[in-house]
Amino acid sequence: MIATNPVDVLQALIRCPSITPAEGGALTTLQQLLEPLGFEVSRVMARDEGTPDIENLYARLGTDGPHLMFAGHTDVVPVGNEAAWSHPPFAAEISDGMLYGRGAVDMKGGIACFIAALARLVEEKGAPKGSVSLLITGDEEGPAINGTTKLLDWAASRGEKWDACLVGEPTNPDQLGDMIKIGRRGSISGTVTVHGVQGHAAYPHLTDNPVRGAIRLAESLMNPPFDHGTDNFQPSNLEVTSIDVGNAATNVIPASAVFKFNIRFNDTWSAESLQAEILRRLDAAAADTTLRPGREPIGYDIVWSERPSHVFLTRNNALIASLSDAIEKVVGASPQLSTTGGTSDARFIKDYCPVVEFGLVGQTMHMVDERVAVEDLETLTRIYRTFIEQWFANAAA
Repeated sequence: MIATNPVDVLQALIRCPSITPAEGGALTTLQQLLEPLGFEVSRVMARDEGTPDIENLYARLGTDGPHLMFAGHTDVVPVGNEAAWSHPPFAAEISDGMLYGRGAVDMKGGIACFIAALARLVEEKGAPKGSVSLLITGDEEGPAINGTTKLLDWAASRGEKWDACLVGEPTNPDQLGDMIKIGRRGSISGTVTVHGVQGHAAYPHLTDNPVRGAIRLAESLMNPPFDHGTDNFQPSNLEVTSIDVGNAATNVIPASAVFKFNIRFNDTWSAESLQAEILRRLDAAAADTTLRPGREPIGYDIVWSERPSHVFLTRNNALIASLSDAIEKVVGASPQLSTTGGTSDARFIKDYCPVVEFGLVGQTMHMVDERVAVEDLETLTRIYRTFIEQWFANAAA
């Protein structure tokens, strides 16, 4: 395997069936690639009660500053119906210029390109004047408990400090150079249980239908809008994702109704202020008896998801400019600076250093026949190499 060839590296990684939480040989492959380049590699096992053990990897080249981190994950989602794939999901076959396999885009491809970029730089010019580290987790597609957060804590406890981070998640919607992620919306989920009185549907005066209450409470969270967006973010958006009463009978009013929701929010809110607003809306709606004339206020409980994801925006101009300039030099296009999409491990890294995200085109991630254009692997490798050189030059200026 040649570390300077991103296709070779990616094929080796795809052939490791690292479906969360399995390591699958992917970290061993990385270690075998990184140590000959001069990296000091550590394998870190993280554990937490009620969650699977996860093996992670931290590697560093150099001992001085400035210090650039590349972050990513080798774990992948399940393949689904393997018979539906036109090429075996862990064979890493190439057909008509496309490399097929689970993780090709999300995100073993980004890791392969960064390693190839760095290997080319080391081979041709020597290691950068500073340090480069790779922070690679096996838990990004899983609960995200024994992955990046614990690996960051582990590294920081040993004195590791970083000046900037590039996350290699697939960020481009259509073609390489479309988009850099410079922040992410926050995310909060909750489960609301509405209490009622079970009974016969023909005798509603003897019951209290919790479905009516659930409808009213859910409506209060969806209307009016929480905000209209900010300069850097879309409007906050709440979706009710499930409503359930566990009732198979049509002539029985259930005893309770449960609905779940998720809101992606912008920098108008903190997680705490948004939770307070949600509770205010629920309490106000609980007093509304429009759908339940003559009844007491709606009784409900709410359980929040354990860890909200906080909104963040990276304002480090040197990091953003280094990456934007590298993209423009290689592909001749200026990328959009965006905060769209879901969450990523950047939400944890932001507490340690400025972070941006840039990787492959994400159209086939998590799909049957996940695939990447071989040409894109070479282009991304060139972008990453140019970025590495540009960032260290700017950091030394």
